[in-house]
Amino acid sequence: MKKPFNPAGGSPAVWKVLGSRRMMVCLVMGFASGLPLLLTITLLQAWMKEAGVDLGTIGLMSLVGLPYTLKFLWAPLLDRYVPPLLGRRRGWLLIFQLALVGSICLLAASDPAENPWAVALAALALTFFSASQDIVIDAYRREDLADEELGLGSSLYIAGYRIGMWLCSAGGLILADHFPFPTVYLIMAACLLPAMLTTVLTPEPPAPSGRPLSLKEAVIEPFADYFTRSSAILILAFILLYKIGDSMASAMTIPFYLELGFTKTEIGTIVKTIGLWATIGGGLAGGTLMLRLGINRSLWIFGFLQMVSTAGFAILARMGYSLAGLTAVVGFENLTGGMGTAAYAAFMASLTNKKFTATQYALLSSLMGVPRVIVSSSTGYLAEFLGWQGFFIFCTLIALPGLILLSRFAPFKNNG
Repeated sequence: MKKPFNPAGGSPAVWKVLGSRRMMVCLVMGFASGLPLLLTITLLQAWMKEAGVDLGTIGLMSLVGLPYTLKFLWAPLLDRYVPPLLGRRRGWLLIFQLALVGSICLLAASDPAENPWAVALAALALTFFSASQDIVIDAYRREDLADEELGLGSSLYIAGYRIGMWLCSAGGLILADHFPFPTVYLIMAACLLPAMLTTVLTPEPPAPSGRPLSLKEAVIEPFADYFTRSSAILILAFILLYKIGDSMASAMTIPFYLELGFTKTEIGTIVKTIGLWATIGGGLAGGTLMLRLGINRSLWIFGFLQMVSTAGFAILARMGYSLAGLTAVVGFENLTGGMGTAAYAAFMASLTNKKFTATQYALLSSLMGVPRVIVSSSTGYLAEFLGWQGFFIFCTLIALPGLILLSRFAPFKNNG
């Protein structure tokens, strides 16, 4: 049985926790979650554009991402039923990973120019199995880690996730300059094999709380269990608001950079590459600090730093074109964003009842994405009305309600 990390003393050193089997599984599973995400966005858009598909059809393809928002609808089935092999979590995980590899291969065999709707169906299957994999991975991580390890485990998951996204987008586009797109998709499918091997070799997490014994129990009780808590509505409001300023600012950064005069090469080098490693570093730093600070204090500190980093864009708007300024702002924003996301993910995991982990975490993570999509759709109009400096000041201030809500259920003096 695993021994939880105890920062008070008598515990393994942080580096031993980082190198543990549980943390390595978080890293590999994060990679498996991040890799498929942009196969139906960045890479597929490039393939369809090269094949001569009209922009209207390419735009409609974004709808294949709906399973990521609706995954809570079938999550109860994954809590209720147990596959015949490998157990409840690993069994479902292997099934979805095999299906995911199959759907990527099916997409590789499609032809966007001849039959874009066949491509759409293959892409929809890919996002469904990818979202289903995410459900099980989130549940596995919650059940496999001690409460004290959730922060560090979440940060390693996020690091793997970002690496997977980078490989699919930047790596996939580079490969597409040298190989046909179907070959690139087959290479990406092969990159999931280490995750499948990890699924087979890692142990099934314990389930001391049992599992739902009926479909009614699996569907109704997770929601009843959550909403009977005293601060249930406030916590949902917090989940909606904690990263809203960060999300709104991020939605308009590319037009902002271009308007300031930065070239696409400068944006690609600084924003996409330096930003990636700053996010990974922030996640790892945040996870390590959470071992000492606890989740509640980390939410306060990282949330404040995240808010300050958004204000950096307003300073850059005042400065104008400056490579040093861009590097500093992007580096700090991604560093603090990684820290905030690690605390955010750990907090959501800590809220779940282990009997209904898949359903409750899927609900919370789905909810997290809805306001980001809806609210961010208005950011272009806001930027036009307020100007860049005013817009980013607004994005900074709108983060305050989320921090204020923390005082109601996660006071700073209680380290969580």
